Amino acid sequence: MPMVVGVVAGAVVLALIFIVVVFKLMWRVAEPNEALIISGSKHRTEGLEEGMGFRIVTGRGTLVLPGVQAVRKISLDLNETELHVDCVTHQGIPLKVRGVVIFKVGDDFVSIANAGRRFLDQQKMMAERVHNVFAGHLRSIVGGLTVEDMIRDREKLTGQTRAACGTEMEKLGLIVDSLQIHEIEDPTGYIKNLAMPHAAAVQRDARIAQAEANRLATEAEQKSFARMSEATRDSEILQAGYQAERDKAAAKARQAGPLADAAARQDVVVQETRIAELDALRREQQLQADVRKPADARAYEIRAHAEAERDARISSAQAKAKETELAAAAEASRVKSAANAEAEATKARGAAAATATRATGEAEAAAAQAKGLAAAEATRAQGLAEAETIKARAAALAENQEAVVAQQLAENWPEIVQAGASAFGNVDHMVLLNGADGMADMFAKALTMGGTGLGLARQLLASMNQDGATGNGAGASAGLNGVVAPRTEKVTVEKDER
Repeated sequence: MPMVVGVVAGAVVLALIFIVVVFKLMWRVAEPNEALIISGSKHRTEGLEEGMGFRIVTGRGTLVLPGVQAVRKISLDLNETELHVDCVTHQGIPLKVRGVVIFKVGDDFVSIANAGRRFLDQQKMMAERVHNVFAGHLRSIVGGLTVEDMIRDREKLTGQTRAACGTEMEKLGLIVDSLQIHEIEDPTGYIKNLAMPHAAAVQRDARIAQAEANRLATEAEQKSFARMSEATRDSEILQAGYQAERDKAAAKARQAGPLADAAARQDVVVQETRIAELDALRREQQLQADVRKPADARAYEIRAHAEAERDARISSAQAKAKETELAAAAEASRVKSAANAEAEATKARGAAAATATRATGEAEAAAAQAKGLAAAEATRAQGLAEAETIKARAAALAENQEAVVAQQLAENWPEIVQAGASAFGNVDHMVLLNGADGMADMFAKALTMGGTGLGLARQLLASMNQDGATGNGAGASAGLNGVVAPRTEKVTVEKDER
């Protein structure tokens, strides 16, 4: 029995050892700076295309089937490559650009997958590939810049290079942590020539600064010498002052005795003077008490009486002035009231007179207006009547001209016959030839003259109708009389006896 238990225990231990060894062979752990790429079976990893065929593990452990799956590592450490690129600027000047690129594989699964596909067996070639990528883009970017742009704004060159290489680096699964342009070498000396004016200016400023420093140093030395002389002078003056004080002290020492006697006599005089002053003060106070104060009292009494009489006179004068002012104000008020009453009366009388005058004027204007309207209306009626008469006559003449002419001739026939007969009124002697035939001829001529007169009258009336002239029967008669005008001549009628 114990033997069986030992065998079972040994089998269990061997089984546990086998499990641990197998687990050890199957368990893989990814370090923080590396990624495990497990291939050999179909896997689907988030963020990657379906059917990629491998699995990526970072920062944790995973089980791997030995002989079925292969496990390889890709480093996530930083890598560095130095840039040594020969470039030509936009101005055609050759330059050598020196720099450094620090890069690494991206931490996301897409970048790790891209880098694994490209560099899993060639991780040592990463630096060379990156150098080639940056060298090409750097040459292209430098070709579009000038030397001055590169010197003054290196950040611009760095930024453009990183932006240009970003897409390609992303395709390679790499990210750029840093890009630095260390040096720009100029084999032709162009940069040195650019710096020469500035160097000359710096040298000039340095010489000016040195000259200024020399001037300031000289001024400081002169001031120092002056201060030394001043100190010497002050020392000598102080020594002379001390010597004068010593001499004065010696003189005072020699005059001490006489001065003491004079001081004693001076004290005696001072005391006598004070005694005289006290005596004079006593006499003055006695005078104040005996003479000045009684005189002041009498003067105050007189002044008080005078001020009282003055105040009384002032009060009396003010009362009289107030009384006079009140009387004047009353008189002014009375005069003002009377003037106001007179002004109101005058205003009322003026208003009444103005009203009466206005009424009279309005009545006269109304009468004149009525007369004018009546006269205008009468004239207008007369003109309308005459216009109607002329209009009727013109209408009748237009409708039956012959009848109107006949009427006019009938109305004026006596005057026409009289005018025709007047042709024989001035005949003194008449001789008829051919007897009755001669008489007939004469009357025929007279009638012909009458017919001519009738035609002229008809033309006259027609023209009057066309011109719109105003007239009446008397006017037509006057026209006819004008046509058949009398003549004074002698007519002789002789009889032909043949």
